[in-house]
Amino acid sequence: MSETFTGSFTQQEPIPDEGIAAALDVLRHGRLHRYNLAPGEMGEAALLEQDFAAWIGADYALAVASGGYALATALRAVGVGQGDAVLCNAFTLAPVPGAIAAVGAHPVYVGVTEALTIDLDDLADKAGQADVLLLSHMRGHVCDMDRLMAICTAAGVTVIEDCAHTMGATWRGVPSGRHGAVGCYSTQTYKHINSGEGGLLVTDDPDIAARAIMLSGSYMLYDRHLAAPPPETFEAIRYDTPNISGRMDNLRAAILRPQLRDLATRVARWNARYRALETGLRDAPGVTLIERPEVERFVGSSFQFLALDRPSASIRDLVARCGARGVELKWFGAAEPVGFTSRYDSWRYAPAPDMPETDRILSAVLDMRVPLTFSLEDCARIARIIRAEAAAVFQA
Repeated sequence: MSETFTGSFTQQEPIPDEGIAAALDVLRHGRLHRYNLAPGEMGEAALLEQDFAAWIGADYALAVASGGYALATALRAVGVGQGDAVLCNAFTLAPVPGAIAAVGAHPVYVGVTEALTIDLDDLADKAGQADVLLLSHMRGHVCDMDRLMAICTAAGVTVIEDCAHTMGATWRGVPSGRHGAVGCYSTQTYKHINSGEGGLLVTDDPDIAARAIMLSGSYMLYDRHLAAPPPETFEAIRYDTPNISGRMDNLRAAILRPQLRDLATRVARWNARYRALETGLRDAPGVTLIERPEVERFVGSSFQFLALDRPSASIRDLVARCGARGVELKWFGAAEPVGFTSRYDSWRYAPAPDMPETDRILSAVLDMRVPLTFSLEDCARIARIIRAEAAAVFQA
């Protein structure tokens, strides 16, 4: 009988007991709003910002309602507005161009390489078309950040990093989110720390930080932030920066703080599972693996491989055959959006250029989540199933 897998690709680990206890404390006192504090109380949201800034090595941090909100706030805080162009990856997820559209701007798409990173040659060609790059480290793949920053610095392009999939990753020892002017992170359930929804924003620029805090809905309570610039930084902008409320509450922050302290352990566990999948799929028929650079420390919370230059019908067959055996693969090559696997030509509120090489790569991308509820043997079993079905489809 064919081997099957019965685990859930969407089942996360439980919130740690320390997070549950902290959340219960917030529920018992009832002060969920971040600015509703007892005398002498710091508040979980402010403490999370302080913790995250120290952990990532940033001067300032802001906790917000979602990763997408962090992206839009970062764009507004660096001055992007109505009618502006913003460079961004063609291979990304819908919240990235969505954040650009939310501020009235439009994306200029940059191609993708077979390493699933932004095409730096294409970026160099297009760098003069916009003043800002919203860089997505899509599915946890980090490009050559030294070259990227050299291109953007030479062209006067401000870099905002979307680190929804790279919290805990580094490039040559520099944490993801610390190369550009702003780093944005997600704490949505499927990310590296889990509050259901939530986001974080970091920067070393006091003016960007002050605008972001005002935008998030601080009213004039910015002095209650522990990872903020000094009050005088707000004087020049506090009357002119709109309140676009998107604060994180103390309940979600309470859940997140213990998870942040344990993140290094979680990263090691994810990467062990990633490597088990990689080992099991090495040299599988029709499968191209993504080779990770030695200078990249990644977080293997999802796994991608390519079925390059294979007919769409064959890839659909592979997805269906794996699904019948309990392995959920998501395909970025489908003509119509399915779940989260939309692509740049699906977002019809923005112009989609002709990008044949990017289309070739996107038509080959297969993706799956790797929750920590999977064991190493689970991952080995999943790899055996994919390998067997790839042989059946691509060697037929």
